[in-house]
Amino acid sequence: MTLPRSAADVLSGHVVFELESIDRMYLNVWQPRLQHGAGAAAFFTSHRGHAYASTALMDPMTKAFVADIHHFIASAGVDLVHFGRERKDDVTQRYLAGFAGTEGVLYVGRAQEKATVWRTQRRYHADGSSYAWLVKTSALVNYFYFYCVDADFGPFFLKFCTYFPYTAKLCLNGHEWAKRQAARAGISFEPLDNGFAAGDAAALQAICDRLGPPDIDALLRKWLRKLPHPFTADDIAADYRYELSILQAEFALTQVLGRPAAGRIFFEQVIRDNLDIGRPDQVGLIFARRIIRKGPRATPGRFRTRVITDGVVPSLHIDYKHTKIKQYHKLGRAIRTETTINDAPADFGIPKRLTSLPDLRQIGFTANRRLLGVQTISHDPIRGAQAFTALTAPIVMPSGTRIPALRFGDPRVHALLQALLIHRLLPRGFTNRELRTLIAPLLGKTPEDITAGKMTYDLRRLREHGLIARIPHTRRYQVTDTGLHDALLFTHAHDHLLRPGLAQLTDPSPPAPSRLRTAARAYQAAYDDLARQAHLAALPASAVTARGRRGVCAVMAALVWGWLSLLPVPGSCRVLRAGGRVTGARSARAAAPQVPLTRLPGSGSCRAAGAGSSLVVRDTGQRVKGGWPFLCGVISRGGRGRGREQPALPRSAGRRCCPGDMMIDWVSPPAGMRPLSLTRPSAWPSGGRAGSG
Repeated sequence: MTLPRSAADVLSGHVVFELESIDRMYLNVWQPRLQHGAGAAAFFTSHRGHAYASTALMDPMTKAFVADIHHFIASAGVDLVHFGRERKDDVTQRYLAGFAGTEGVLYVGRAQEKATVWRTQRRYHADGSSYAWLVKTSALVNYFYFYCVDADFGPFFLKFCTYFPYTAKLCLNGHEWAKRQAARAGISFEPLDNGFAAGDAAALQAICDRLGPPDIDALLRKWLRKLPHPFTADDIAADYRYELSILQAEFALTQVLGRPAAGRIFFEQVIRDNLDIGRPDQVGLIFARRIIRKGPRATPGRFRTRVITDGVVPSLHIDYKHTKIKQYHKLGRAIRTETTINDAPADFGIPKRLTSLPDLRQIGFTANRRLLGVQTISHDPIRGAQAFTALTAPIVMPSGTRIPALRFGDPRVHALLQALLIHRLLPRGFTNRELRTLIAPLLGKTPEDITAGKMTYDLRRLREHGLIARIPHTRRYQVTDTGLHDALLFTHAHDHLLRPGLAQLTDPSPPAPSRLRTAARAYQAAYDDLARQAHLAALPASAVTARGRRGVCAVMAALVWGWLSLLPVPGSCRVLRAGGRVTGARSARAAAPQVPLTRLPGSGSCRAAGAGSSLVVRDTGQRVKGGWPFLCGVISRGGRGRGREQPALPRSAGRRCCPGDMMIDWVSPPAGMRPLSLTRPSAWPSGGRAGSG
């Protein structure tokens, strides 16, 4: 019995460069003595000599700190960026591209974020007298980001909260630190985005292993001396010093393959064979932890396998409590496995202090290796891809001679492979003439039509691709084991899979029922029915049944919603979701004549005048009552005032009825009107823009 091999075993034969390194780290920069009420009160009373502790004493510190930041920005000549919708990484990359120095501040950013701050709360004694009490609460406050470049660590940022106790966050990248250390040591390497692609693996690994708590702490102390912060020299002398703790740490294993294109083939096969890798029993093997599924001490978290595709690049995600493992094909060159530890005390019982980094490093790197050991793979897809390419691609000899390929599906190549299966049974092999005799009828020719020169050309192709071998001191050839296997697989795939399958799908009148044809026609019919129900075809409105409307509503909202943004809906109006609300609708002139809307007695709803109306539309912004309004009916708009020729809801219909509002009126239109058809752009008004969907 042959057992499935692990992914690690299969990769071992294809990896040409491998490296383990700390990747991104997100650290908390905090004042340990100011995290509890007694410590915060002692800072103002015992240390600074105030009679009481209050947020009134914190306000001058905040104002002085913010003033120092603005003075630093002006004196250093750097930009102050107010973060908006643009990603911070994109802004930083733009500044990095124009930075020519080895160390300095790129820019300072400002953003509002939630933070834990101290507030003063009024409390009362037993006799009724009041007193102030410090309590922790959350607030939306300003953060200042200092994006810098360090000579040792490269790009990093340090962000400060502007409210007491002025906690900060430090973000750095271990790969960038290793790159600068390697360059300083004179070690050549090929950089990869956030990693290494090639180089002296042993020397680079030794550098990556050196990164530890002293290096990270030195980075913080160095830049605290350069950047403004709210604590004075007297505060620091009184041991009010910032300390570091680990909020998030990523531990990466990068494995570069000899053939970059093979990495994607391998990883996709790993995903197919390991969709159950997120099960509790598998996760327990990866992290060497006992998983308890039931009872009061059940292991928290969701156990699942997620495959997320970004464009065409898939990634595999596994969860254990707050810890995540991500595996993906990085930049088409390497298999990257990353373990991200987000809560070390809760997940592994390890303190958050920076001194715990060696223990977390061992857990992260071990989890990466264990994942590759737990992942099984049914076959080596890289070798399969290499074998297929070797057979179907041309060969260039050392002398420069080009040997043509044996293209899959070529009738002449297919006839050669069929003939090889017959000649395999001959113990004495075969000659040029014997092969020609078998090839001719397979190609619909006579042996005289195929010259000896053509057969010599084919024999050379077969011999150089390893399918046949010449018997020494003779002019006879014998089929090799590789030739037998390849010929069997190619001929069976061509004759028993592709040709029958395509015949069943393309024959307009097949002689016998076919499960494949039945399944294909059922799929096509279901798709066409879905398109008709969604009014993607110009069909009469009566063809849409009530049952079809209900069934397609949920499906089309997910499948067609993104596609709708490409369709030119009149006036760039926003289409109403089934059962949802009209939001951001713009005025749109209908593709057909309009009829007035009349208000229903005793409500703010309106109904279209005319026969066949089957849908009641409430005021804009309210829910729809009645049938299914998704992409059907006539679009009408509210008027912009008196005297307009367009029908409008009466003012008494409700304050949400605004000029230019859009309504989807009915499913079955009155006589003389047609529904809006998305397949007949000639019926749309000119100048319409693509809908916002």
